[in-house]
Amino acid sequence: MDEVSVFCPAKVNLTLAVTGRRDDGYHNLVSLVAPISLGDSMTVRRTGEAGFSLKVAGILVPEDGDNLVLRAARRFRQAYASADGFAFGLTKRIPVGSGLGGGSSNAVGALRALNRLSGCRASETELAEMAVDLGADCPLFLREGPVIMRGKGEQIETPADSEVESLLGRRLVLWKPYASVGTAWAYARLAEAGSYRPEVEAEADLAGWRKGRLSLESLMRNDFEFVVGRKYRAISQFLNEIRRDPGVPALMSGSGSACFALPTRDVAPEDIAGCVREAFGPKALCTCVRILKKKIDPSVAGG
Repeated sequence: MDEVSVFCPAKVNLTLAVTGRRDDGYHNLVSLVAPISLGDSMTVRRTGEAGFSLKVAGILVPEDGDNLVLRAARRFRQAYASADGFAFGLTKRIPVGSGLGGGSSNAVGALRALNRLSGCRASETELAEMAVDLGADCPLFLREGPVIMRGKGEQIETPADSEVESLLGRRLVLWKPYASVGTAWAYARLAEAGSYRPEVEAEADLAGWRKGRLSLESLMRNDFEFVVGRKYRAISQFLNEIRRDPGVPALMSGSGSACFALPTRDVAPEDIAGCVREAFGPKALCTCVRILKKKIDPSVAGG
């Protein structure tokens, strides 16, 4: 096998609580996270030459050594001392600075592809260890379907089958305002504000949803929304507007700036999309997506 293709899904945080700052500088989280049908495509090809290369199409991002794809390749080589060279082709659809986890998903896609091309030398545990070295939210992309994320992101729990089934296939209207939000900036503003949610409160809300006492709509809350909204007022103002009229559950994902809304029996996806385009213009990203059960598996593209 000399070439594989992988799908790198985006994610949304259906709830996101930041419960405090850790001694290592990271923050502790409690979050229900789900992969969605929007994603990037990656092809990885063995070249027979030393080194790695990356070509990006679609949404342009740096192709140099700071890209998480190439960082993942170096991390895999460090673990397995392989002299093989690989060429990465990445078609980007997940917007940057959106809170949708595109870079982290690309990193995990690269690890999975390299592992397959190398004869599956790494176990899932070893892949998880490499993933957390690349980014706090990378490990969630190693799982299939919705997960609960704790710690700095490295503690991943798969909900019960009935809890997962209640989310699978749900339609979301996803949009991104023109602003892009840096994750480090958002965490710094949250630390300055000191507006952390008590862990016991976050876990109680999550337990209420898991036991059926709390609806998903009532669970939806993002602690970053306050600090991001202070600088990017259009984000919070629009979320509040569509929560009131047409009255749909809506939330910002991750540290922003992408947001999503849940269509209801009375409000169709097209109605929500119309509100988005009226607010942000026809060129703003606005699309209907679904929550995924599993990623598209790597498929052999050659060799």
